[in-house]
Amino acid sequence: MSTPTTTGRRSRMPNPLPFLPEMAEVGAGLHKALQNGVIPPATIGLLQLRAGQILGSTYFTIRETANLRRSGEPEERITAVATWRDATYFTDAERVALELVEAVLTPNPSGERVPDELYAKASAHYDDKAMWSLIMAIAHIGFFTPAALIAKPIPGMPPGQNYSA
Repeated sequence: MSTPTTTGRRSRMPNPLPFLPEMAEVGAGLHKALQNGVIPPATIGLLQLRAGQILGSTYFTIRETANLRRSGEPEERITAVATWRDATYFTDAERVALELVEAVLTPNPSGERVPDELYAKASAHYDDKAMWSLIMAIAHIGFFTPAALIAKPIPGMPPGQNYSA
C-alpha cells in the first residue's frame, strides 16, 4: 500500500485500471454523455467545480478550475462559484444547475433534497434531454467521488499519472 509523501505528490493508492479495467469503459461512457452538446461545457465545468468544493476534494477543484481556465472562462466566474448565490456572473440556467448539484450533494434535514419546486425551476430552463444531461454531469462526479476522496489522486496530474506507482 502506498502512503502520501510529505510533499503530497503521491496518491494513497495505485491506478485502479490494472485492477478494474472496466472502470475505463464506465468513465468513458459518462464522459461521452457530457459531450453530447446539450449542456454548454462551461455549465458542466461550473457544476462540477461546485461539486468538488462541496465534497472538499482538492483533486476535483484543481481539475475543474484548470479545465475552466483552459476553456477561456473568466477568472471572476471561476472564483465566484463558491459564492454563486449572490454572485452576478451566472445565467439563470447556470444558477439552477449549481442549485441542483448542491441539492443532490447536501443533506436536507427538513425534507427531500430536490423538492418539486427546484425540479420545476430546472425544468423551466432545461428540457428532458438536458435534465438527463445535467443528471449525468452530477453522476460523473458521483462515480469518481470515492476514488477522489479515498485514493486521493494527485491534483493537477493527467489521468493515469495521478496515482502512485
